[in-house]
Amino acid sequence: MKALVVFIGFVLTGMGTIAQDPTSFPGGFVGHWQGMINWYTEGAAKPKLINMELHIQPSKDSAGHYTWNIIYGKATEDNRPYLLKPVDTAKGHWVIDEVNGIVLDQYWMGAKFSGAFTVGGTTILNSYWLEEGLLMVEFYSYPAKPVATTGQGTEDSPKVDSYHIRSYQKAVLRRK
Repeated sequence: MKALVVFIGFVLTGMGTIAQDPTSFPGGFVGHWQGMINWYTEGAAKPKLINMELHIQPSKDSAGHYTWNIIYGKATEDNRPYLLKPVDTAKGHWVIDEVNGIVLDQYWMGAKFSGAFTVGGTTILNSYWLEEGLLMVEFYSYPAKPVATTGQGTEDSPKVDSYHIRSYQKAVLRRK
């Protein structure tokens, strides 16, 4: 009888694991994540290391919405309590609402949650994905204005804009 109870426990635990696909979005991303972000800037010999946390939880206020709270350094220094909202989940379209009039479009595609936006003349491309139980985070920033435009403007040689990557940030976050 005791063996049967243990067996049923294993079966139920396994079913829970299947129901919570760790690569699904946003379900597999729910949790409190913490680690260091490496911030590489042009000309710097070493990256700047900054504590980073990302807290993702189902919202208590609205079904289908999630908290998306980013902390850099200490919570008292740089705490950004945003909301993650679905737009068209069938197409992987979500938004991060900064709750100040700024709403950033994001997309779940190829097992990555990514978006790009321009603020103050700088474009930021971001991606979040799970890899072996860790939450990987990357940000690239570059001026919205191209550093060069090449090509002849023809079908064989269309105009192509190139951009100067000014900084790169990468974090590996662990569930707390």
